[in-house]
Amino acid sequence: MLTYEPGDSLAHHLDPRTKLAVQIGFAAAGLAHTSPAGLTVLGVVAALSLRVSETPLVSSLYSLRFAVPFLVLAPIVEAVTLGPPWFDSAAAVGPALASIRILLVFLVAVAYVRTTPVRDSRAAIQRLVPGRVGVALGMGVALVFRFLPLLRRDLLRVREAQAARLGTERRLDERLSLVAAGGLRRAFARADSLALALRARCFAWNPTLPELRFSRSDVPVLALAVGLFASVFV
Repeated sequence: MLTYEPGDSLAHHLDPRTKLAVQIGFAAAGLAHTSPAGLTVLGVVAALSLRVSETPLVSSLYSLRFAVPFLVLAPIVEAVTLGPPWFDSAAAVGPALASIRILLVFLVAVAYVRTTPVRDSRAAIQRLVPGRVGVALGMGVALVFRFLPLLRRDLLRVREAQAARLGTERRLDERLSLVAAGGLRRAFARADSLALALRARCFAWNPTLPELRFSRSDVPVLALAVGLFASVFV
C-alpha cells in the first residue's frame, strides 16, 4: 500500500512545501507538453524523483497496480475498430501519450507520499492556504492518507471472511455485493469512531503542527519547480 516509509534519502530531508511545488509544477508541465520530446524530459524528471527518494520503480508500479491496467488498456481500446483495418495504430498515439503523462505524474506522487509524513503534509497545506480553509484541507489530506490503508485492510478482511465461509462458491455479483456491503459498514463504523475521537479530543482549528524549515537542499529543488512552472508558458 502507498504509505510513508521512514528513510534517509535526499527527498526525506526536503521541506514538504518544496515537494508540493515540484508536484504541482510537474503536473502543469505535463498538461502543457504532450509531445514525445516533452514527455521524455518529464520522464527524466520523474526518474530523478524516484532516485532521490530511493523509491524503486518496480515497487512504485506495484503501488499503482490498480491504475496501470487502465492506462495500458486505454490506447488499445481506442485503436480497436469494428471493421477493417480492425486496429488503427494512429488512433492509439494520443491516448498512449496521455497514459504515459498520467503515469509519470503518479510516479512523482509516489515519491512524495513515500518520503513525507502525514503531519508534515498537513502542516505544509495549512501554511500555504491560510485560515480555516487551509485547516480543513490539511485535515482532509491527513485523513485520506491515514484511512485509505485501513479501509483497504478492512476490505481484505471481508474477502478473507467470505472465503473462509465458502463465499468463493457464490456467483461473482453476489461476492461483489457482499464485499462492498461489508466494506461500507466498516467504513461508516470507522467514520463514527473518528467523529467520537475528535469530540473527545476537543478538535480545534489551531492544532500544534511540526515546524517546517527550508534548507540548502531545497534551493535546487525549488529551482526545478520554478523551471517546470516556467516551461508551461514557453
